[in-house]
Amino acid sequence: MTRGNQRETDRARAQARVEKNAPKESQGDLTKRRERDAQIMKEKQKQALEKKAAEASGDSSKKK
Repeated sequence: MTRGNQRETDRARAQARVEKNAPKESQGDLTKRRERDAQIMKEKQKQALEKKAAEASGDSSKKK
């Protein structure tokens, strides 16, 4: 092994950079994010259904 412990040192430095720059989400944050995303999706679905219903009622009068 000609490089000595340089590989090990580099791996340790890289791991330290990853841990420093990438904070991990706590379980509570993950749960809150899922709830928020679910609420947003419900609102989007509601808007899509309303739009579809409006188009259906508007299109029926135009088709003759």
